[in-house]
Amino acid sequence: MTEVPKALLGRYVGIDDDGKDTDTVIVESWGYHIKDAKDNDWLGRGVISDSLVIKFFENYTFVNLRSGDQWVLRVIKQKPSGDIQFLSINVSDDKKRKDILKKLAKKFKVKEIDHKDDTYYQISPTKEQLVQLLKDGFFTGGELEKVK
Repeated sequence: MTEVPKALLGRYVGIDDDGKDTDTVIVESWGYHIKDAKDNDWLGRGVISDSLVIKFFENYTFVNLRSGDQWVLRVIKQKPSGDIQFLSINVSDDKKRKDILKKLAKKFKVKEIDHKDDTYYQISPTKEQLVQLLKDGFFTGGELEKVK
């Protein structure tokens, strides 16, 4: 896509466990930027380009970000309220990682890549398999409330 879908444009606020606002994600037609709780715009920015690719399939918006020579996938699902779920396959927890990778390895070749201080896990699902992974609960994450 050359522009972010109009339905996703706006300001989204994360809520922490204590019910307080956290960072604000501002989605614009050209990409996004993030402000902290004090409204400082220094946390991050992404502009649609050859290193930020957005695709849409079956009510999911797929955001592909290039990090060095690797691609990182995040998935956005918009709720009827306008709020969004920001999803990924979370492998940061040691216990969950082993279980998730074992389940993924039954369906896909999982390639482990160490890059500096990070470890990436690559799979190559088809569009249909990717949507099935979403439906099977492999992708989890937080919700951001739409405020504008």
